[in-house]
Formats: sequence, structure tokens, C-alpha cells
Amino acid sequence: MNFSLEIGLRTDLSTLPNINDIYITLLRGDQYKDVAYKARELIKLGKNPVPHFPARSIKNNDDLKSYVTMCKDFGVKQVLVIGGGAQPIGDFHCSLQLLETGLFEDFKIGIAGHPDGSPDISDSDLEKAMIDKKPYADYIVTQWLMETSPIVDFVSKQTLPVHVGIAGPAKITSLLKFASIVGAKNSLSFLKSNASKAVDLFKPRKPDDMIEKIKNTSQNFHIYTFGGLNETNKWLSENNYA
Repeated sequence: MNFSLEIGLRTDLSTLPNINDIYITLLRGDQYKDVAYKARELIKLGKNPVPHFPARSIKNNDDLKSYVTMCKDFGVKQVLVIGGGAQPIGDFHCSLQLLETGLFEDFKIGIAGHPDGSPDISDSDLEKAMIDKKPYADYIVTQWLMETSPIVDFVSKQTLPVHVGIAGPAKITSLLKFASIVGAKNSLSFLKSNASKAVDLFKPRKPDDMIEKIKNTSQNFHIYTFGGLNETNKWLSENNYA
């Protein structure tokens, strides 16, 4: 199995596990230049950085070109092109607009998949967007899920490799919060039903069952570290994943 990991600008790189593919978020309020510099640091550590390019958080074509150029100059080989949350801060409102610029042709390109839906776009529009984006992409990274049926169904419909999003070890209370934020409908329902049965809501829930059920569908897993890197590192080590 192959694992990738998602980090933010404030992540201490000395705490990273032995995983090669490290995705770097560009959140609202972050500066794209800082993401590019973080990617350069990761390259120096021998990692494969995958910076996020969220359309709604990029102001205009000049900023996009600058961001792409910095990444290329630093040696970045792979990117994740996504819509991003909230309202656009500038000229771009969807990832397809970024892809259509042709600026990413020298990169390995990942795009976002939403088996559990999205609060920002209807299911029918999500399906159309996926069809439009696929010609530009090399693979798909999904949102994190807690229930297996949506991802199995999603993967069965794809022609590109799918990297399945999973939550690293985290408290059910934390997962409920993040599921509400990203609008993961099925996962939110799953968590609410299990929360009522849980003896300890503050004990980290591990993704072992999820992986076991999906590993015959996909061998690629993308970790969202809602519970922190320490818990994720411990879990990876215990299972000899890294």
C-alpha cells in the first residue's frame, strides 16, 4: 500500500513520518509563496512535495503564473489542483479554469474527488466537473470518508487511479467537527450514529477497518491528520506502514 500525507504551513517538518508524498495546503489567508517555500524545504529533505492549487484562493492569472514558476524553479514535480472552499478571492471560481490555462502541463496532476458530496456544489455539477477535469489529470484524491460504500461506488466509475482520503487517528468529536465543515454527508451520519455508541468520544479512532475494507479497491491512501501528527506517526509505525 502507498500512503501520502497532508500538512499545513505551520507543520514542523522534523515530525514527519517516513512517507514520501507530502501535500501542502494553501488555506484562506495563507500566501502561495510560503507554500512554494515549504515545498522547497521538503525537496531538501528528500520528499516529494505536492502543493495545493485551490482556484478560489488564487487572485488572478499573474499570481497563478508566479506560483507555478516558483514551484517549477524549486523542483516540484506534482500538484493538486482543486476548487477550494468558500468564496473566490479573485478571478477563479473552479479548478477547471486553472487546468485550462495549460500552466500545469509539466506536472503530474491530481484533482479532487467527492464521493460524499460537497457543500459548495450540487451532486450533478460535481459529476459534470469530474468529466470536464479528467482529461487534464493523472489521478484523483478524494475527500476523507468514514464509510466504505460511497468510495467503492466512486472508484468503480473512474478511469483514473484514485487515492482514497482517510482520517488519521482522531477523536470522534474532532471528526464530527471536520465532517460538518466539509459537508461529508454520509461520513457525518456514520459518525453521529457511532458517537452514540462510543464508550469514549475522546479516544482516537483509527482507520484500520476502513483500509481493510477498501484495500482491494485501491492501494493508495491519503491521510488527513485531524488528530495531529503524533497520533498518526504512532499508528503508521505500529502497522509498519512507514
